[in-house]
Amino acid sequence: AAALNDRGLCRYLRVEFAAALQDYTEAIECQPGFEVPYYNRGLVLYRLGCFDEAMKDFRKVLKLNPQFEDAALSLKQAILDKEEKQKRGY
Repeated sequence: AAALNDRGLCRYLRVEFAAALQDYTEAIECQPGFEVPYYNRGLVLYRLGCFDEAMKDFRKVLKLNPQFEDAALSLKQAILDKEEKQKRGY
């Protein structure tokens, strides 16, 4: 799971979002209790504007590890950005 997560991170940094999403999802399937791939997948989904899916992943991270501060901040930001998107009518 850690290797898949690391490969996903490399792909994310190369802006290969579809490949990164696949790696993070495979990492989650290998080790469902490992919160980091959920967080990373949430970041990719957020970047793609898939706020609901991103929030779901960030909430899963916080369920697994309530002390994961970056996930809490990312969740708050995704909620704000989703609200802003709705206000603008997209």
